[in-house]
Amino acid sequence: MGADGSNFVPALIQTSGSMPVARMRALYRTGDVEHKLEKLPQRDHEALRATYERMIEKGGERFQVKPGGLPAMEHLYDDLPNFSDVLDDVKRQLALCQDSGDALEITPMLLLGPPGIGKTHFAREVAQLLGTGMGFISMSSLTAGWVLSGASSQWKGARPGKVFETLVDGPYANPVMVVDEIDKARAEHAYDPLGALYSLLEHDTAGAFTDEFAEVAIDASQVIWVATANDERQIPEPILNRMNVFEVAAPSADAARHIAIRLYGKLRAEHAWGQRFDEQPSEAVLERLALMPPRDMRRTWMTAFGNARLAGRATIELGDLPGGSQRRTPLGFMQ
Repeated sequence: MGADGSNFVPALIQTSGSMPVARMRALYRTGDVEHKLEKLPQRDHEALRATYERMIEKGGERFQVKPGGLPAMEHLYDDLPNFSDVLDDVKRQLALCQDSGDALEITPMLLLGPPGIGKTHFAREVAQLLGTGMGFISMSSLTAGWVLSGASSQWKGARPGKVFETLVDGPYANPVMVVDEIDKARAEHAYDPLGALYSLLEHDTAGAFTDEFAEVAIDASQVIWVATANDERQIPEPILNRMNVFEVAAPSADAARHIAIRLYGKLRAEHAWGQRFDEQPSEAVLERLALMPPRDMRRTWMTAFGNARLAGRATIELGDLPGGSQRRTPLGFMQ
């Protein structure tokens, strides 16, 4: 039994080193949804009606998941050496709820640093570690200011926001919600795309978050927020004050080399064709990889593996890397 009398049940997923446990948490009252549905006019509002019917069909409870103990995190320290401070903070917060009935609580975090250092990859790894599922919002490709909070159903083409959809359509009460490149958000004349975060990042107010489309209170207090940014100057101060801000530097040359080695081994292990290649890459190739941002390393290795395979070699050479010495086939019309 949990501390509040709720029954914990095993979750259906695995994370590294521990079996997650979960209890059911009510996110919204289906009675409120039924009342809203009854008041809808018989004509029009098809999208809103379908949303209410979906909410009723799915029910208001979702799994609230946490690791059964302190999960193994050594692989993350190895894969993401420049995120050690962030991992230390996550580990501290995980330790607080292990072996107890307390729910998992992770303070919203902002990962601040230059492009390509692995911020979005880190967010995805955290979601996998916690086993809570993930929602993803790219603010750089945002086309509607109301993507977080939804837009009024009175507007043409309106729909629920991403937070509502992730909680209602997903199985978890505490998914990891990644707001990628939050500093790229641009306010419109009618909507501030970050406006909803003022309440969503506060535990108390997030417990009764109301999407502007559905207009039904939903408990978003358990959402785990991870935001990424390149420039904190473009982020409103009230948002920064609600988050733990971590400045993540690019990995050192030694750390980048370590990342490249681990990624090489991981790709070999994940694919049957990997056994055709040397167990370790050459020092010259590693030196070249260590100069690249971590984001580019996987693509570079895959290109190099393919080029080496075409050449019938088990060893990757410098010429196999993108921008290497192989002759390129020109694209376009023959003259």
